[in-house]
Amino acid sequence: MIKLEIPYGKTTLSYEGSFSSYEFLLAHGDAEASVPHQEDLITQAMKAPIGGIPLSQMAKGKHSAVIIISDHTRPVPSRLILPPMLAALREGSPDIDVTLLVATGCHRATTLDELKQKLGSSIYAQEKIIVHDCDNSANMVNLGTLPSGTECRVNRIAVETDLLVAEGFIEPHFFAGFSGGRKSVLPGICARKTVMANHCAAFIDNAGSRSGLLQENLIHRDMTAAARMAKLQFIVNVVLSPDKRVIHAVAGEPVKAHAAGCGWLSRRCRVTPQMKGDLVITSNGGAPLDQNIYQAVKCMSTAEAAVAPGGTIIVCSECADGIGGDAFYHAVRDCASASALLDRIRKVAPEKTTPDQWQYQIFCRILKEHRIIFVTRPELRDVITDMKMEYASTLGEAIQRAEPENKHVVIIPDGVSVIVA
Repeated sequence: MIKLEIPYGKTTLSYEGSFSSYEFLLAHGDAEASVPHQEDLITQAMKAPIGGIPLSQMAKGKHSAVIIISDHTRPVPSRLILPPMLAALREGSPDIDVTLLVATGCHRATTLDELKQKLGSSIYAQEKIIVHDCDNSANMVNLGTLPSGTECRVNRIAVETDLLVAEGFIEPHFFAGFSGGRKSVLPGICARKTVMANHCAAFIDNAGSRSGLLQENLIHRDMTAAARMAKLQFIVNVVLSPDKRVIHAVAGEPVKAHAAGCGWLSRRCRVTPQMKGDLVITSNGGAPLDQNIYQAVKCMSTAEAAVAPGGTIIVCSECADGIGGDAFYHAVRDCASASALLDRIRKVAPEKTTPDQWQYQIFCRILKEHRIIFVTRPELRDVITDMKMEYASTLGEAIQRAEPENKHVVIIPDGVSVIVA
């Protein structure tokens, strides 16, 4: 008998039953989830910056600073990271003019309520906050050409400040290798055109554009170049436990600090199944990353690396925010098949990339080869079937539909916390 608890929104989905063969894929060192004194990890990292000088020294003589902060789609504990960053800036330059620039990329604008919850009432009330708008062309500056040949257009507020820094968090990313670091700039505060080209079909299709890979990753290459062109000087990035507590922090020069954080995380979260699963059960780790179907593609890509050819994937995601992208939904709903849509996407030139194209490209790559059963709210039943998946109202129903008898089952409770190698 086995008991499963799969993260779902702010709670879990439970299942008790038996499998003839199964295994769990978990990040190593999950006992670290109860690490105390999260703030101490952050301040210690800032006191010993990697590859550079402390932020307080960097701020000396500066009149203005911009801190790029994450948006509502990321579980970055900004209320813990920002106070020491703000204090360091003002220690170095007491009268420095600080702006918090919310890195929405091409996501919807973060709401006031979401900002209050993310930042805490004190920071929200006292600091100047601007939400990035990728479609505000008048507020973009062309910094030149990225290695791919794409224009690097970045938010003017970030370009014109004396000191550009960023907070963030590092986790496996399904096509950028890892989140954090340079992603604060691209896609975080770039123009839509720049983001679209970075997420083009050819780059997404490249074998180097996978979770945990950086060296041969063309998407990462352009992101790093954009951060350098924007003159990002300092980052504070954290690694989070499954219960969203800080268990590691890095600070300092963006490329070196980010590389150190990725190395630490890779040693912790790289896993290899004993054998590929005929059935893989996974989730996006609960709220906030399971807020919509769009984001759930991330855990699907993890499952893709662990599932046997022709196997079944069960995805558990509350999707409190619904679909997450109209273009994503309509492209999949309206196509003849996943294979047909994938063939069409692969012919799209980088400059013709459309919103959400990368997401349904990856989704179709998985759907083309595997049966997907999606466990979510009943209100989304029709949407799930429209998108050529199977709907299940409970985890038990999904497992029953998958007919797990005589199958090897791989369970990945948090599909965005591990790299399957």
